[in-house]
Amino acid sequence: MAEEKQEHQKQPNEPLPRSYNQLLGTNNPTKTSWPELVGVTAEEAEKKIKEEMSGVEIQVVPPGYFVTADFKPQRVRLYVDESNKVTRTPGIG
Repeated sequence: MAEEKQEHQKQPNEPLPRSYNQLLGTNNPTKTSWPELVGVTAEEAEKKIKEEMSGVEIQVVPPGYFVTADFKPQRVRLYVDESNKVTRTPGIG
């Protein structure tokens, strides 16, 4: 019985992933956020993100709208103001 408890307490020899890309593999984007797009229009931001990340789903979020808290690795949300300019750093999720 003591041996059984020790087997369950063994730690894996493999280290934990240190980054998003290491966790998901090498076929994923190298960028996870685009701080340089704050202040540009949603259309410009969408174009730039799609150039860098194929198969991405872009969601434009107007002021005052609520969003779900789920995480999707192929989604980027663009939070915009009344003039359709990006107000927060777009990021994967």
